[in-house]
Amino acid sequence: MRVARIQEIEPIAVVGGELQWRPVRRTLGIEAFGINAYTADAGELVVEEHDETGDGAGHHEELYVVVTGRATFTVDGEEIDATVGTCVFLDDAKERRGARAVVDGTTVLAIGGERGAPFRVSPWEFAFAGAPALREKRYEDAKASLLEGLEHHPDNLGLVYDLACVEALMGDREAALGHLEHAFENPRFREWAKQDSDLESLRDDPRFSRLMTPGETSV
Repeated sequence: MRVARIQEIEPIAVVGGELQWRPVRRTLGIEAFGINAYTADAGELVVEEHDETGDGAGHHEELYVVVTGRATFTVDGEEIDATVGTCVFLDDAKERRGARAVVDGTTVLAIGGERGAPFRVSPWEFAFAGAPALREKRYEDAKASLLEGLEHHPDNLGLVYDLACVEALMGDREAALGHLEHAFENPRFREWAKQDSDLESLRDDPRFSRLMTPGETSV
C-alpha cells in the first residue's frame, strides 16, 4: 500500500510555467492507468487546452474531478461551471478541452486511459517529468527523461523534437541536427523551430538552414 496527499506532492511547473502538475501516477508507481493532479489559483490554467489526438497525447478517455475549489471547463467551446465534486468525462479524443481556476486553491484530478488497450504512459509525461532538469540546465537528466519516453514511444516525433532541443543546448550539433531532420517529418515542428530559442546554437550552421527548407536534408 502507498499513501500520498495531493497537496504534498511537489508541483512541477510546465507549459511555460502556466500549469502546476502534480505527478500522482509517478509518485505512487501506478502502472494500470493514468492519474495526475493540477493545482491553480483564480484565473490560472488548471487543465491545459488540448485534445487527445496530438503527438503528445495518449488517445485517452479522460475523467476530470474537481477536488477543491472551483473551475470553468471549456469543451469544444461549451463552458461548464465545475464546483467541488463535479466530474467531467470526455470519451471523444477529438474534443478540445481545458479549464481555469475560478478561486484560489483549486485542484483538479485527471484520470485517463485508452479504451480497449493496455495502459501506456502518454508521451507528454516524459517531457513534463524532465522539465525541472531542463529549467535547471541539468541537460543530461532532461535527455534521459526523453530517451526513456522514446523507449516507450519510438516513433513519437514530439519527443524526438524535444530531444533535438536538449542536444542543441548541450552543444551536440550532430545529434541535434539528425533528430531535427527526423522530427521535421511532421511540418509542425519545422514551424516551431523558426522561433525556438533552444535551437539558437544551430542557426549559423548551413545544415540547419537546409533543414528549414521543406524538402531539403541536412546533408
